[in-house]
Amino acid sequence: MSRPSRALPAQPPPAAAVRALRRAARFVRRALPLCRAHTVEFFTRGLWQRLVAPRPDAVLEALRAAGPLARPLAAGSGGAAAPCDDDIFSSAFCENSEKLVDVHLFALAAKYYSLSNLGVCTPLEDVLEALKGDSEGATGIKPDEFMNNKKSHEVQVMSELVDSIANYCGIKQVIDIGSGKGYLSSFLSMQYNLKVYGIDSSSSNTNGAHERNRKLKKHWRAYQSRGKESLKRQSLEMANDRPVENEINCKTISEELLNNANSLQNQDQVIIQDLVPSCGFTELATLETSRETDLVTGTQSHETKLSEEVLDILNVLPVDAVEDFSSSHCNCGELCEEEKVQRKMTSLKTRARKSSESNLYFPLTSCITAETELNDIITDMEDCMMVGLHTCGDLAANTLRIFTAKPEIKAVCSVGCCYHLLSEQFENPEECQDQVWGFPMCQYLKDKGWCCGRNARMSACLALERVAVGQMLPTESLFYRAVLQVIIEEIYGVTKSDRHVGKTFSKSSSFIDYVRRSLKKLELDDSKLPDSCIMDYYEKYKHRMNELEAFNMLKVVLAPCIEVLILLDRLCYLKEQENIAWSGLVKLFDPVKSPRCYAVIALKNQSCS
Repeated sequence: MSRPSRALPAQPPPAAAVRALRRAARFVRRALPLCRAHTVEFFTRGLWQRLVAPRPDAVLEALRAAGPLARPLAAGSGGAAAPCDDDIFSSAFCENSEKLVDVHLFALAAKYYSLSNLGVCTPLEDVLEALKGDSEGATGIKPDEFMNNKKSHEVQVMSELVDSIANYCGIKQVIDIGSGKGYLSSFLSMQYNLKVYGIDSSSSNTNGAHERNRKLKKHWRAYQSRGKESLKRQSLEMANDRPVENEINCKTISEELLNNANSLQNQDQVIIQDLVPSCGFTELATLETSRETDLVTGTQSHETKLSEEVLDILNVLPVDAVEDFSSSHCNCGELCEEEKVQRKMTSLKTRARKSSESNLYFPLTSCITAETELNDIITDMEDCMMVGLHTCGDLAANTLRIFTAKPEIKAVCSVGCCYHLLSEQFENPEECQDQVWGFPMCQYLKDKGWCCGRNARMSACLALERVAVGQMLPTESLFYRAVLQVIIEEIYGVTKSDRHVGKTFSKSSSFIDYVRRSLKKLELDDSKLPDSCIMDYYEKYKHRMNELEAFNMLKVVLAPCIEVLILLDRLCYLKEQENIAWSGLVKLFDPVKSPRCYAVIALKNQSCS
């Protein structure tokens, strides 16, 4: 299917993307000692003394003055930053000691090298405007009835974009990688009439997707029940308004319509069940809704209006499920009402059969790697697009690699998360270098042997925008954990452990209670540690809690710059491929609601097949 002649939005050329990556990487490299430090070791390794020169109160004051979300250095939103000498920002750190010495300059640099200020992002509005054509659009389902506010926001925004891309590319099949419990997959299927394969490595998530489908079916039955009740009421009203001799005819029409409605629903279920054996599923979601559609043209009689009310409850069908009975099909004036309704029902059944296979959601359990052959998982794979909503770690990188390698995959829209789970090629040089790594992907960072480190990637997951609107960091719990580490090392001589404390803080009534609970989880004997000794440690470090707060604020301000490296690495990788017609970074979500808000999007050249 040929694409429309509409032009795609402007995209940053490959050289511009690499230039932005190079400049951001230069600043982050100077700040790596900060973001590689772990707050658990804050007191045991003397991190403040080693890495920060100013006093804690001066750091917090400078960060508040600079404002994490103060006006960008460039005029306008999303535009490229004003020309600036990158060497200026390098002086935020001491050349010899590598300590942070100028916090104000550090905060300005962090904003300067953020995605919103580097001029490499494409506004979502521009993408939608360029892609949208004759898409069927949304049908009015409200996802917030089945998911929380955060997920509802993400699914609504991303599904509209995915539908626009699919419509532009002329495809109806979508592969949702890391589909989880099927929030995005089921919504794409119902709302946009797309055939979606949701693949997740967790069988419990796949089971959760089936459970959500069960709830959606229950939701549909409630809609249908309300439609039937409405129909009965209207039938009664019309019977009372008509002469007695028409009462039997009215009742006959109403019952026949209801029977046909039930028959159509049952027939759809049979059709779907017939599809199951070849695909290996036992339960599929086939719910859809459609906008109200006029069934006949011209003046409508009372009987025709009645039949339309009946057909409203059949909104499980797509919008094109009803044929327009114009004069070219038949002479409507010469048909009795029963025949008209029967013809409409026949048309609905025919269209339902034709469309039932195009708008299903198939949950699958499989672990996806860069070498995965999707044809082995999806036997009826056709021209399609890949999507991923918050795909963890390497899965986001592997999604892009599969996209570039498979000619039948025409587009990709991927929002990654869990950067700390990425594998890094240059993190452990002794490991096999022949395997496929999650970072780096692009040639520039590979040539530089770039490595962030796990703690830095963990820092990239921090939510600057949430902190900026008052959602403060859990300083007290971080302080508890840092002091606990001192106790573990000094009293028990343990510097490393495979065990984790977990969410002990939320279950603890005091610092003493926290320490004792934590020692038990770490399988350390707490009987040799009296309460007085525990409190001595607390009193020794409590006056330094502001150091920990200031240190974590520095890491939060730096977080977007580390995310820039990861996302620009993926964009530059796509820019290196010859078969890509368009690629870009697009901010999809409100970062306060959903901190990992950027999508990597690409469309292949039309000739690629």
